[in-house]
Amino acid sequence: MPKAIKGNASRRPPEPSEDHSEIDAWFAQQMPHLQPIVERLDGVIRATIPGLRYALKRKRPHYGLPDLGWVIELAAYDVSVNVVFLGGADFDDPPPLGTADRSRYVKVTTVEELDRPELKRWIEQAGRTPGWR
Repeated sequence: MPKAIKGNASRRPPEPSEDHSEIDAWFAQQMPHLQPIVERLDGVIRATIPGLRYALKRKRPHYGLPDLGWVIELAAYDVSVNVVFLGGADFDDPPPLGTADRSRYVKVTTVEELDRPELKRWIEQAGRTPGWR
């Protein structure tokens, strides 16, 4: 008898933190060459989207808004940081990489890549697009 397909109902969104301290601690745990990338990326996200709330779930920082849900997730790997836009499929010009759901992402491997205009546009659009609730 084949296994029944399980739904995504058990996947719960993160619980908001009281402040940014969990994400600050996460920065310190990253590989030294990725720390400047995640710290600057965090600064760009926080400066671009007012009224953010923060959470850490499964060792990944999440940025969200009360009315839109969680809109951005960061995932650090050995050589890059993925900036996941949880409603990215709905953007005017979505990020190039994606999954089966509404998420789209971009890989950042250097601090200089944070100056790309399309990254700034995607962060701005994330602040206006519903994400994960």
